[in-house]
Amino acid sequence: MKSFLLYILILFCAISCNKKEEVKFEAFSPEAFAYDIGEGWEVNATINVKGFEKKERDSENFVSLSYSIDLINPDGDSTKSIFSDLKEANEQEINDVQLEAQFELDNTSVQGKYSLLFNIKDNNSGKTTSAGAEFELEE
Repeated sequence: MKSFLLYILILFCAISCNKKEEVKFEAFSPEAFAYDIGEGWEVNATINVKGFEKKERDSENFVSLSYSIDLINPDGDSTKSIFSDLKEANEQEINDVQLEAQFELDNTSVQGKYSLLFNIKDNNSGKTTSAGAEFELEE
């Protein structure tokens, strides 16, 4: 009887150790800032993404993320997809990816606090997520 209980305990431990915890598809650590370039502003933004699905391609794990950024100005008006891109990578042990964006605003842009909304889609799973960041234009 003791050996049977020991066998059950070992089996339970083995099953528990083999269970992979699923990571939620999410975006985190968004950052945005703007530089005055004389005739306008250069906006740089980054965000990290984790929990995406990896598909095998060419004997490696293939990641495919498409993303766009909506800009909301201080008046509340928005510009949809001011920037968009596709991030694809062949990586064996990749757990998170940093997405980057760079675009310009002309010198007619009003001063004040702007918001960016990152819209991200995992092309392998079809899941979507979003997150925001803020930056300020000031002289």
